[in-house]
Amino acid sequence: MAIPEKMLALRKMEPKEGYTMNSEPVPLPKKDEVLIKIEKVAICGSDIALYHWNQVAQTIATIPFIPGHEAVGIVTCLGTGCQQLEIGDRVAVENHFYCGECYTCQDGRGDICAKMDQYGHGRGTEHGGFSEFSIVKEKYCYKLQYETTTPLQAVLLEPMGVAHNGVETIDVKGQEVLVLGAGPIGLLAMQISKSLGCTRTIIADVNPARLQLAEKMGADVCIDSSKEDLHQKIMELTGGVGVSRLVEATGATPVVNSCFSLLRKGAKLVLIGLPKSAIHIENPLQNVIFKSLTLTTVHGRKIFSTWEKCEQLIKDQQVDPTLVVSHEFPFQQWQDAFDTLLSGISLFPFKNK
Repeated sequence: MAIPEKMLALRKMEPKEGYTMNSEPVPLPKKDEVLIKIEKVAICGSDIALYHWNQVAQTIATIPFIPGHEAVGIVTCLGTGCQQLEIGDRVAVENHFYCGECYTCQDGRGDICAKMDQYGHGRGTEHGGFSEFSIVKEKYCYKLQYETTTPLQAVLLEPMGVAHNGVETIDVKGQEVLVLGAGPIGLLAMQISKSLGCTRTIIADVNPARLQLAEKMGADVCIDSSKEDLHQKIMELTGGVGVSRLVEATGATPVVNSCFSLLRKGAKLVLIGLPKSAIHIENPLQNVIFKSLTLTTVHGRKIFSTWEKCEQLIKDQQVDPTLVVSHEFPFQQWQDAFDTLLSGISLFPFKNK
């Protein structure tokens, strides 16, 4: 594959709102790196913070950088030390750049590396997926296992992996699962719960369009918590004892605060959403301590077992992550993509090309 001299890349060059699209030289990989021709890149919630360059962004990113941490592409050039990949391989990028040396990495947990850098955040590399070509270390590339996996499916393995990692920690087989939040992660968590053998999925949100999509994706019970009392409805559905498994995917602090009251004794819950303020547990003795709960959290995906499991679920048509895509834009229309996202009109289930 011929590599051009120049490429288009979106960059955050200054500590202010927005990005700049530049024409710049195509970089060449060093010893342990590969050059990827980007096929698809997805916009994540954190990309909104990076776009605005708010306080959260200033905590997680370092200027200058090319944004875009959910990316998939084709290997077009190899560094001299690469041994696992070949030119032409299709890869997705694990955006948690683990060091391989800290105590968590030595314990086999590179997903929560104590010295973690991040792709698309200017942490450890200026490169990201919002570019026509991107440099990534070979060890951070997940080689797609199946030819049938499309670029759109592949670019969604990263967020799907977060949902899978969370659901897997709470042992949903044979259990009913309540998912709070019908955003992309919550919807994927619901489908993954069904694929892993749960008995019933309940999903709650305040957005009717998202609940409509949840129903299309197979949710057994959809609750509009803007119109119904969530606690009362859950007690009605569970004979007054509460649910046995809960996935918190809103990140809204009031929802996190109140979710413990929805659980039965011995229940398990996972916090996948990202609350930005202190969590206050109401009635902690009755709602938490005396229930003997198991609370887990996740950050990213297990490397690379989660990726393999997610791609297998897609191949087996157990989960369809593309249903959470609301819009697709050509790369040069990046401003339209962000304008649409920030306007709030990119609501499920309306997909536009």
